[in-house]
Amino acid sequence: MSEQTVSVLPEQLRERDQWVCWREKPRDGKPTKIPVTPGNGEFASSTDPDTWASVETALEYADSGDADGMGFVFTDDDPIVGVDLDDCRDPKTETVDDAAQDIIERLDSYTEISPSGTGFHVLIEGELPDGRNRRGSIELYDTARFFTVTGDSLEEMPSRVARRQDALESIHQEYVQDTDTDAKSESGHRGTTDEQVPTDEGADIDVDLEDEELLEKARNASNGSKFERLWKGNIAGYDSQSEADMALCCLLAFWTGGDHTRMDQLFRQSGLLREKWDDVHYADGSTYGEKTIERAITSTSEFYDPDARDDSSEASSRQSESSTAGSRDEPAENHAYLVEKNRLLTDRVDDLEAALEEKDERIADLEATNEALREQLRDCQETLERRDQASNPEMDEASANEGDSIWGRAKQFVGDGD
Repeated sequence: MSEQTVSVLPEQLRERDQWVCWREKPRDGKPTKIPVTPGNGEFASSTDPDTWASVETALEYADSGDADGMGFVFTDDDPIVGVDLDDCRDPKTETVDDAAQDIIERLDSYTEISPSGTGFHVLIEGELPDGRNRRGSIELYDTARFFTVTGDSLEEMPSRVARRQDALESIHQEYVQDTDTDAKSESGHRGTTDEQVPTDEGADIDVDLEDEELLEKARNASNGSKFERLWKGNIAGYDSQSEADMALCCLLAFWTGGDHTRMDQLFRQSGLLREKWDDVHYADGSTYGEKTIERAITSTSEFYDPDARDDSSEASSRQSESSTAGSRDEPAENHAYLVEKNRLLTDRVDDLEAALEEKDERIADLEATNEALREQLRDCQETLERRDQASNPEMDEASANEGDSIWGRAKQFVGDGD
């Protein structure tokens, strides 16, 4: 992307230091765009402003060849919403399917062709409506995610990011929120797109609760005390914080319906959050936090479903939630937890065995040193004895006061050592 191309980007994007770069890497047989920090190429997080930069810095790094492109990060502090339309354009014929064309025309805002050439990114100002945010090849998101930006905009569309709240709500209701039977096969993950690191799918359940309401339900469940301890960062009862991280993520997987993005956002509010969460620990570019969440979702067989409970009785609902959460989350019944615990315990045993071997060697060395010192004392004893006899030839050794002589004290010392 050239500076001239960047200059045509909407001012609403260029003025914000919310830019990252990306590299394309294969994962699970499909190309995946991994966000990287402009300048150093380290993994970038869509929730960590320290890994973002200005559009100029991102452009310079992308043009250096160290990255494949650049992208804009959505946050809670900006009014921008991204509309991702996948698999709706033929790159050869440039034909667009009817649904995508309808959405683009109704939003009537800055629109780009995606890097693959098979879809579009539409950027508008507005507020994302409540409810699910994905259906089929259409996805909407406004925070904790990034859009690849190519500058390959549609000339017939506005060059600015226009405010389109009414159109957004209408499109959301018509194309996304309407849950027909065929929509049940879609993921309930908010914010997971081809532009993002993929995650394991959870349940197709939209847990439409505000954070505080969701947390309150988790605290009031039968295992609520456990949740509260982990939430506050208390790892008592766990051999390591990694085990505690997994335990909290398993609880969050249940309560969020396996929503990877929301689990990440909630975990970042907990007392367990540490720098390691965003560290890249795997060859495919995954962070420690991403893998922990993926394992928690994979191991969860049941998810909280507010629609499956009797809303007329909060007590009954709470009891049902508690029963489900409790039976699901107990470590003895949680495969991923046990696998992780087994790995950590194995490492701990190896460390202890190595330490024990070192101590055994140290004990052997000390015993050898002790024996050498005893030998020296015995030699010293004999020398002193000969000297006493030489200086007092008429003195009967049996009647000598051994306690008052140097020889006697040395002999007594050696005897005590034995």
